[in-house]
Amino acid sequence: MGKQGFEKVIVTGGAGFIGSHMVDYIVVKSLANKIVVIDNFSSGSIKNVEHHIGKDYFELINADLKSFESKWVDVFKDADAVFHFAANPEVRISSTDPRIHFNENIVATFNVLEAARKFDVTTHFFASSSTVYGDADKIPTPEDHALKPISVYGASKAACEMLYYSYSHLYGFNVAIGRYANIIGYRSNHGVIIDFINKLRKNPNILEILGDGTQRKSYLHVSDAVEATAIITLYAKERKGYHVFNIGNDDWITVKEIADITVNEMELKNVQYKYILVTPDGRGWPGDVKLMLLDITKIKSLTSWRPKLSSKDAVRKTVREILGKEKFSWI
Repeated sequence: MGKQGFEKVIVTGGAGFIGSHMVDYIVVKSLANKIVVIDNFSSGSIKNVEHHIGKDYFELINADLKSFESKWVDVFKDADAVFHFAANPEVRISSTDPRIHFNENIVATFNVLEAARKFDVTTHFFASSSTVYGDADKIPTPEDHALKPISVYGASKAACEMLYYSYSHLYGFNVAIGRYANIIGYRSNHGVIIDFINKLRKNPNILEILGDGTQRKSYLHVSDAVEATAIITLYAKERKGYHVFNIGNDDWITVKEIADITVNEMELKNVQYKYILVTPDGRGWPGDVKLMLLDITKIKSLTSWRPKLSSKDAVRKTVREILGKEKFSWI
């Protein structure tokens, strides 16, 4: 593939929301000749990748990364890049069943790194999260801010980052860490937008909102997120070493504003908002970061990437995609 691509790539969690879009992007942009998706379908769906099944460039392996088995480990042979998306994506589980995030995120990531070490796969992207910063002291939050996660999910992502750092130092891995803001769009199956749509379909008169509605965060459409992912992975491949990038938007939006957009796009009238206060300071759940806006100066200064959609536009587009009012396509 030359300097700007790969021969064979592994995409863990490639049947999931962001991972499946990554697969589509790689195909459309001809970034690899062979793509191997590893997924246990705990949150992913075969529908997200069925259009690739049977193609010469594509291989799908149903396997659990928590178990270090030859069924999936051996496909790392001759691979030259790994895009690691596999994880449990539901932040709220942190407060009720933290072991899930330890196993699905940390144990699985260690096994992926060991498989890569076994077969000397040296270029890596890891899907991290803005939650590693916790309640940030500085907003917008830069990459050199201290990591102070307030959820086990955020802690698990921070732990994985440290594993990648050590493997980069010890074994010469070239690593791109992408600390994502809230990524939304077509194929997403959890999060505030999905919750609002499902609740309003059940009861178009009342919308229950977790927290006080003033939670304000940055949202990025998956099309922007995946493009940034590809760009920083190629950046790490060429420049070697360990690189951390925030991947987010220039602006942010409140939960109430998201509710307003959802109600508007569903063409509902006179919807009553019912706020469910679960913490004294109005968070959506224990461990929820109430204010999140990433500083994306670094990625904009070192690469050509810029978000095409604002947070508000990304939310509206996502609502329309989920409702079937707007079609998404990489082509």
